[in-house]
Amino acid sequence: METFLQQLKALSSAEDFLQYFGIPFDQQVVNVSRLHILKRFFQYIRQENLLAQTDELSLFTQYRTQLAKAYGDFVTSTPAQEKVFKVFQDVNGRQHVSLDSLKASLPQRALA
Repeated sequence: METFLQQLKALSSAEDFLQYFGIPFDQQVVNVSRLHILKRFFQYIRQENLLAQTDELSLFTQYRTQLAKAYGDFVTSTPAQEKVFKVFQDVNGRQHVSLDSLKASLPQRALA
């Protein structure tokens, strides 16, 4: 019989995790926020120090709670508001590129 952690390793998508833990979800929320949900889920696991636990039933229950919490964050908010990834943390997700730097990056054309 596979251990809890071995079963988790077989999961690859946000839908896999939500289905495994029996958490109902809106596919539109997952389509927009799938990577954000998973990253937030693993952040919550680290914050709660769940990686050190060994009781599988307790682990399942606590992981389920953290995944439901992570999913809920994106039901009521957006990835840009939650700022899970660095790109959203830097200048509110906006990158500033000047016109001069764009021009400088273009290859020089030889005049004929």
